[in-house]
Amino acid sequence: MTPTSTTVAETTSPISTRRGPFQPGDRVQLTDPKGRMHTITLAPGRSFHTHRGALDHDTLIGLAEGSVVTSAGGTAYLALRPLLADYVLSMPRGAQVIYPKDAAQIVAMGDVFPGARVLEAGAGSGALTCSLLRAVGVEGEVHSYEVRPDFADVARANVEAFFGGPHPAWRLRVGDVADCRDTGFDRIILDMLTPWEVLDLVSAALVPGGVFIGYVATTPQLSELVEALREHGGFTEPRAWESLVRDWHADGLAVRPDHRMIGHTAFLVSTRLLAPGVTAPARRRKPSRGAQAYAERRRLRDGGQPEAETPASTTADIVPADVPAAASPEAAVPVTPSASVEPDRS
Repeated sequence: MTPTSTTVAETTSPISTRRGPFQPGDRVQLTDPKGRMHTITLAPGRSFHTHRGALDHDTLIGLAEGSVVTSAGGTAYLALRPLLADYVLSMPRGAQVIYPKDAAQIVAMGDVFPGARVLEAGAGSGALTCSLLRAVGVEGEVHSYEVRPDFADVARANVEAFFGGPHPAWRLRVGDVADCRDTGFDRIILDMLTPWEVLDLVSAALVPGGVFIGYVATTPQLSELVEALREHGGFTEPRAWESLVRDWHADGLAVRPDHRMIGHTAFLVSTRLLAPGVTAPARRRKPSRGAQAYAERRRLRDGGQPEAETPASTTADIVPADVPAAASPEAAVPVTPSASVEPDRS
């Protein structure tokens, strides 16, 4: 399948500065006294209606960010521009979004820097794309691949809505990342079902020292990706981790963990590409039954025959012959119970 290029690279495209007083077209997040948030897009002459009364957009236009406005019903609302994390969790979705906690880990631990060339697959709903574009800036490049045209349309709409128009650093292509022929990427991030199947592409497209990060949801995927990176060679020892986020309730002396938390969303696997022809020193690891079981599964999957089972060890196998009989479990000396003591009745 030949990728259909949908390039978004107009150098004159507007990118929202997200500063100063509220202007028509700005997204504004209104927070009521109970902490409920409502996001609106300002337009002259329009109103925001709730069961607590209407609020005119004209009241907000021209106000400084962080102002408090009151609806016709007397309810006060705090007005702020939504953060990227707020926007990601409320924007329209095609595919499941990468949560802000994982996007932050990808940008930070992947060391995505201004001016970097980044390859991303798949684009999904555009959540990670927004974070990557923020990190690389207008001087960098983010090449996003998405196999589903409907998801690509959602991602394009979300990214352009957040930045206020097409971003000059973004190239969105509808197609399989396996068809990518571009090289010289500083960072590669794959959010795919089977990222281990394109490791040849990763090693060819990434610059030496570049960072690869795989985003996978399950432990079988995690195992396959880590072992495939080790078997492929040319990469540093993979690192796998997840992040858990728990808020805390703090009210005077009542300080405790919140009852709810953002637990497992995905695993992240990171590694770096070595120079051509270089093999990293073998990592010293203790013998592992898990590694043996994985190797056996791979052998069976490749058409091999199961290995003969080793007989289970018995007590006689593990007791040396020169140990005195008293030391064996069968010759243990019984313990004589102590005599009972009558209570003193005097």
